[in-house]
Amino acid sequence: MPLQNRVTPTGEIVSTEHRGTFTGNRGIIHDPATRTLLNKRWSTPAWLTCVCEFRGRRREVMTRQSWTELFFLDEATAFAAGHRPCFYCRRDDAKRFRAAWETANGVSDLKVKAMDAVLHAERLDRRNKRLHPLPMPLNELPDGTMVQADGESYLVVDGATLRWSFAGYSRADLTDAAMLLTPPSTVRAFRAGYRPVLHPSAAL
Repeated sequence: MPLQNRVTPTGEIVSTEHRGTFTGNRGIIHDPATRTLLNKRWSTPAWLTCVCEFRGRRREVMTRQSWTELFFLDEATAFAAGHRPCFYCRRDDAKRFRAAWETANGVSDLKVKAMDAVLHAERLDRRNKRLHPLPMPLNELPDGTMVQADGESYLVVDGATLRWSFAGYSRADLTDAAMLLTPPSTVRAFRAGYRPVLHPSAAL
């Protein structure tokens, strides 16, 4: 039985046989004795996105009293759920994201804790995913933005929409009203030049 460690664009953590292309964490939220999640879904406002391979290190998933390994289809999925690049294993990406985030959100000399506080408020409505109104027409959203409509999650690429699944993306022309999944401050960072890594199935 697959472990419960795969994250959806809405931030839910579920069990599936499909593998992800990025890992990450929200602190310690599992019991290493049973390799199952606790009732809480985060223990820190720093929700990170990490690379699956770093300096040859290997971790046996959910077996230590350490951060809980979570997995994402791609970086766009992680961003939609409310995560950001890790400053340890993805330092260059994290610095590029912070620079774009500062430019887009009108701040400078940003401390990571301050950015995490904004993202935390944008990602959650108590224990549930916080949805936001679209800041612009759907086809004008920057690449990598994710939205929700009729209970489904969609990725925006080149003005087109792709339906998300654990296996990848498929073309789906979304015409109904949608709500924003990706935190607004992150969408502004995309508009300022940060380009999230997309799953190969997103290629149009």
